Amino acid sequence: MCRVTVNAHGPLRIEGDFTIVDPEGRPLDLKGRTSLALCRCGASRNKPFCDGTHNTVNFRSIVTGEVTSDR
Repeated sequence: MCRVTVNAHGPLRIEGDFTIVDPEGRPLDLKGRTSLALCRCGASRNKPFCDGTHNTVNFRSIVTGEVTSDR
């Protein structure tokens, strides 16, 4: 099972059993990690992973997701 946490003003935190693939569908080598953070601000120098740059670029994003039917 995988858990994804959307952090206000920060990254997506992924925990559990997951695979991340590149645009061609090849799995990235996560070196056995069971948790990591994915960039949401677009400024990370290590995309798709978060490197903390959101703090220096003053990334702001309030989490206000809404569950809709048929999705």
